[in-house]
Amino acid sequence: MSDRVSGIGLNLSAGLASVTVAVTLVALKLWALGATSSLSVAASLADSALDLMMSAAGLAAIIYAARPADEDHAFGHTSVEDLTALGQSLFIIVSAGVIAWAAVSRLLAETPPPLAAEHQGIAVMVASVALTLALVLWQRRVARKTGSRVVAADSLHYMGDLLPSLGAIAALWASARFGLQNIDSVVALAAALMLATGALRIGRGAWDALMDRSADRETIEGIAALASDFPGVQGFHDLKTRTAGSRIFVHLHIELDGDLPLRDAHAIGAALRRKIIATYPQCDVIIHKDVARET
Repeated sequence: MSDRVSGIGLNLSAGLASVTVAVTLVALKLWALGATSSLSVAASLADSALDLMMSAAGLAAIIYAARPADEDHAFGHTSVEDLTALGQSLFIIVSAGVIAWAAVSRLLAETPPPLAAEHQGIAVMVASVALTLALVLWQRRVARKTGSRVVAADSLHYMGDLLPSLGAIAALWASARFGLQNIDSVVALAAALMLATGALRIGRGAWDALMDRSADRETIEGIAALASDFPGVQGFHDLKTRTAGSRIFVHLHIELDGDLPLRDAHAIGAALRRKIIATYPQCDVIIHKDVARET
């Protein structure tokens, strides 16, 4: 239970950090847009505003998923993470398409828009990159520990923001130094491709979870190894898993000596359950005890 509580706390910290950074970036880029009139900064501002909406939705999903099981949701509420991650991935794909379309339009434009106050704009975008990078590093650490697809999707979205932000810095610098104004369009195309690729990966994972796909092969093989080598267990069968959000639900039948007292049989099953959860904290384990076949 303590591992689950710790995971919920980490997910909440990532969600709150995401919303805080998004609000800060929107405020900074609003000022930069007024100072520079840069379309690349405007595009980055629009992306940050979308990030704010996405982050708020993700935080709401994390809070809802943390609710304990009840009469209507006996297995908890973690599937909301998959629903949110699927929605986020679709939104990211659309955003990638819009970014790519805008980049191509700028490249084909005869006269790029003029820029002003480039140095102030660069300072704001550098601060934006630093904040975003710090957030992404924390989100990725949390996602690795908890397996939350919502945090992973949010991290991907912010990771995609780094390239447009760097492109905006390059565009402002090139405009101030050489009068070049189309560099950020090339970077934006690369960012759009990266966003779309990552969104498809996360969307596929969320879809698989909603369709009750089993856990990854490494986890299944690890659980099987724990069961087969556990003291008192003479065999096992019907190992079944399914994923829901950051949780993995495990059903397992173990085979025990039929002459064991009920108390001892229960102790073996409970000890194996604790061992599995200690090794894979994201798992919710149900173990059924069967009498081993006589040889």
